[in-house]
Amino acid sequence: MNFMSNKVNVIPCSGMGKVHGLLAREMALKVVQELCPDISQTECLAYIVTGDQEVGNKIQSGQCITIDGCPLMCAAKSVNHAGGVIAQELRVLDALKSYRGVKPGTATALNEAGWKIVDETAEKIAMQVKEIYGEE
Repeated sequence: MNFMSNKVNVIPCSGMGKVHGLLAREMALKVVQELCPDISQTECLAYIVTGDQEVGNKIQSGQCITIDGCPLMCAAKSVNHAGGVIAQELRVLDALKSYRGVKPGTATALNEAGWKIVDETAEKIAMQVKEIYGEE
């Protein structure tokens, strides 16, 4: 299947009430709004979980990168359950291993260190988006 005509779906977890969820959402937004706006898009996890047909069609017709804030991997599991093609599963906890001891902020606001983590990790995700988009 040729995915060239479809944007890469970057799907973060909802992770409400946790800084890891906020990091996941901000990483996804940075990728789709700033770094790769022409070749990526994001969809609300709640629409995927509730079976929204339009969103389901989008994730089934293109490749997905999921970004999960915790080990439960809800974004990856939900995209998989909805029939999405997952090209890459990312965990915020894995990204944070490079920043041992750093406190990125709270569930509602990132601090300077948190934004640095978002920026650096989003750059890595953007590279993956570009690689996936170029696949045939």
